[in-house]
Amino acid sequence: MTSPAPAPRRGTYDARSLSVLEGLEAVRKRPGMYIGSTDGKGLTHLAYEIVDNAVDEALAGHCGRIEVVLHGDGSVEVHDDGRGIPVDVEPRTGLTGVELVMTRLHAGGKFGGEGYKTSGGLHGVGASVVNALSARVDVLVRRGGRVHSMSFCRGVPGTFAGDGPAAPFTPRDGLSVAGKAPKGQTGTTVRWWPDLPLFTRGSAVDVGELRDRLRQTAFLVPGLTLALRGDLLEQEESFRFDGGTVDFVEHLAVDGAVCDPLHLVGEGTFKETVPVLDDAGHMSTQEVQRSCEVDIALRWGVGYDTTVQSFCNVVRTGHGGTHQNGFERALLRTLNDAAKAARVLRVNDAPLTKDDVLEGLTAVVTVKLPEPQYLGQTKDELGTPGVARIVADVVAKGLRAELLDARKRKAQARTVLDKVVAASKTRQAAKAHKDAARRKTALETSTLPAKLADCRSTDVSRTELWLVEGDSALGTGKLARNSEFQALLPLRGKILNVQKAGVAEMLGNAECAAIIQVVGAGTGRTFDLDQMRYGKVVLTTDADVDGAHIRCLLITLFARYMRPVIEAGRLYAAVPPLHRIEVAGAKEPVYTYSEKQMQAELRRIAARGARVKGQIQRYKGLGEMDPDQLRTTTMHPATRTLRRINPGEVEAAERALELLMGNDVAPRRDFIVANADRVDRELLDT
Repeated sequence: MTSPAPAPRRGTYDARSLSVLEGLEAVRKRPGMYIGSTDGKGLTHLAYEIVDNAVDEALAGHCGRIEVVLHGDGSVEVHDDGRGIPVDVEPRTGLTGVELVMTRLHAGGKFGGEGYKTSGGLHGVGASVVNALSARVDVLVRRGGRVHSMSFCRGVPGTFAGDGPAAPFTPRDGLSVAGKAPKGQTGTTVRWWPDLPLFTRGSAVDVGELRDRLRQTAFLVPGLTLALRGDLLEQEESFRFDGGTVDFVEHLAVDGAVCDPLHLVGEGTFKETVPVLDDAGHMSTQEVQRSCEVDIALRWGVGYDTTVQSFCNVVRTGHGGTHQNGFERALLRTLNDAAKAARVLRVNDAPLTKDDVLEGLTAVVTVKLPEPQYLGQTKDELGTPGVARIVADVVAKGLRAELLDARKRKAQARTVLDKVVAASKTRQAAKAHKDAARRKTALETSTLPAKLADCRSTDVSRTELWLVEGDSALGTGKLARNSEFQALLPLRGKILNVQKAGVAEMLGNAECAAIIQVVGAGTGRTFDLDQMRYGKVVLTTDADVDGAHIRCLLITLFARYMRPVIEAGRLYAAVPPLHRIEVAGAKEPVYTYSEKQMQAELRRIAARGARVKGQIQRYKGLGEMDPDQLRTTTMHPATRTLRRINPGEVEAAERALELLMGNDVAPRRDFIVANADRVDRELLDT
C-alpha cells in the first residue's frame, strides 16, 4: 500500500490539494445530487428507486405484484415476484450480479438493450445510491430454486451478526445461499435502513407521497398490483387498475365533464446518435433507430383548473419535457384549425393560446421508449428530442379521429370548441380591462405633460413612445405618426446629466420627471417593467452633434434609473436619413444614412447613366422633413430602421457612462485628446 501524500502547506494549491472520490463515496459526499434533497423527500425517493426497478420487471412482463413494507424501526422493504437480480458472476468485474448492481454506479441491465426494452431506472445508479446512503441493506434473491442473500454496511458487502444496522458487521465478498426457494417462485426483496446522519434531523418517509406514487404506477401499468403495508399503518392498501390512463384521468378530474375521456394511442420511430456497447464491451458512437409508444388520455371539464401529468416509462416527469411540449403544441394547433374550420373562431379573431386550450383540461401523457434522456438523476424532465414529433403526430391524428371528426361526438366537439374560444375571449377581455385600468390609473394619479401626444391603443404590446427633440419635430411627427399606437413626447433641448446629478435633482428636473411619468413604471429598485404604458421607447434626435449628445443623455437616464427597459430590449434609437437624392426620371427619391453610403449611391447613379436632379439635401434636423418623408424613412414600421440599445456587459457599460458623463473631468479630457485624431472634422456640423 502506498503511503498518503503529505498534506499541502496552508495557503498553497497544488495537485496534493485535489481529492478523488471513488465508488460510492461521491454519493455519500453529495447525496442531494442523486436524490434531489436530504430531507423527507430524499428519503422517500430511495423507495422510488427500488420500486422503479421492480416496475421495470413488470413492464418486461415478468412481475405481477410489488409490496412495500414500512417497518417500525425506520427501515423500508420492497418485495417483487420478478425474475430476481442475476446471481451469476459478471466476467469483466468478477462480481456477482447482486454485488455489481448494489455497489457500482452506472451498472445494470438497462444500457445495452438486452435486459429491458423500456425502463424507468435508466441511469443504473438507483440501487447503488440506496446502498450508499443506508447504514444497512439486506438483499434476498429467489432464483434458480434457491434463496440467495447478501448484506451491505454503507455500501461495503459483508455479514451482520444480528438484527438492525447496529449489529456487529464483518466485511465479506460473495453471495450466501440462505435455503431453497418454493417451486416456481422467483423475485427480489430489498430492505434498507437509511443512514440518518446523512439526512436532515427528523426526516421520515412521506407515506402520503409514497401511496400516491404506488397508485399512479398501478394506473400506468394495467394488471400490476402494488401493495403498501407497515407497522404504523392501520391496514394494507392495495392498488390495481385495468383501465390504464383512462381510469387515471377519471381519478384526477374533479369537475363535471364536457366530453367523454379520449384515449389517444400510437407509436413512431426516430433516430438518435448514442454511445452503444459492442460485443467486446467497448463503447462506440452509433446512429440507432428508436421506437416510441404513446398513450394519452384526456378530457375537458366545466371547471377552469388544468391538470396535466406526464410520464416516461412509468416515471413521473414533474417538469414536463419534450413529450409534454409535443402534446401541448399539437393540442393548440389542432384546436386552432378546428375552431377556424367550424367558424367558432372568426377570421379576424386572435388565435387561441396554450392557456385557452388547457383551461379545464385533465390529461395524462405517457410515453415508453428505450434509453430516454432525462435532465438529471431525479428524472423530472424528459430531454429526448425525437419524442416531441411523435407525440404531436399521435395527438393531432387522435384528436381529429376521436373527437373532431367522430359523428358520435359531434355535439361534444362543438362544446369543447365553444369552451376554448370562450376562454380566449375572457382572457382578452380581462387583459383589455387591466390595460385600461392601468392607463386610467396613470392618468388620474399624475399630471402628464400637456405636450404629450398620446396614442389611442391600450395594447402595450403594440404601443410606442417616441421621445422627439423640440417642438418643430413634434409638429412634423404628429402628421407623420400612426396615432393608433405611436405617442410623441417633445423634449426641450438637453436634459439633465443624471450621471452627475443626484436623485433629488433628477426628480426635480422637468424633462426627466416628464419622461418617468409618461413611461409610468417608477424608477430605480421600485421600477416595475409590467407597469410600462408602452411596449417600445424610441429616442428620436437630430442627426448632428447636439442630437447625439441628447441621445447619450437619454440613454444615461434609462441606464441609471430605468435599466430594466434596456435589459428587456425595449429601448430603441430611431435612424433618420442624412441625405435625400433626387434622380432625374425616377419617381421616388433615394435616402442615405451616412456619408459613405451617399458616395456609393452617387457612383451607382453615375454608373447607370443617370444624373442627380438639383442639389443633394442634407437633413440636419427632423423638422426639415415633410411628414410624408418622416413617415416613410423613420416612423413607419415597414420601412423604418430602429437600433435597439443593448445592455452589453454591465461593468463595461458602467465604466463608459462614468467616463463620458461622470463628475471626473480629467479622464474625459484625456480620452478626447487621445482619440481626437480619429474624428473626421468635415463631418462635424459646426
